[in-house]
Amino acid sequence: MLFSRTKVKVYETTVLEVGKEARNFEEVKMAILFGQNAPDALRDSCYIIEVKDVETEIKAGMTLKIGNMEYKITAVGYEVQTNLQNLGHIAINFTGDKEATLPGSMYVEAKEYPRITVGTEIEIIK
Repeated sequence: MLFSRTKVKVYETTVLEVGKEARNFEEVKMAILFGQNAPDALRDSCYIIEVKDVETEIKAGMTLKIGNMEYKITAVGYEVQTNLQNLGHIAINFTGDKEATLPGSMYVEAKEYPRITVGTEIEIIK
């Protein structure tokens, strides 16, 4: 008998808007997410997402999926859970760091930067 491990969605959202300068952060291997209520001063730098509930605690070892790209989560700052739940606001660092030095940042394995456009789905899976 084969046992299949079912994947459970911890979080899912959709990109609603791409700020004029959001793609510039690819140079520093970072993407900034923010909900629809992003302040005007930050909006141009962000990928605006729909704020949704986080189903369970986000932890290293889970998978972040952006469109068709998958990244292993390597570290999670202590503010990620609250900020994502309440504001839709986190920074995703594509550096592979194993320690979260910034409280509102999630760190994922270092590999190709994703193409993020309006309609791109973002999921966290355990």
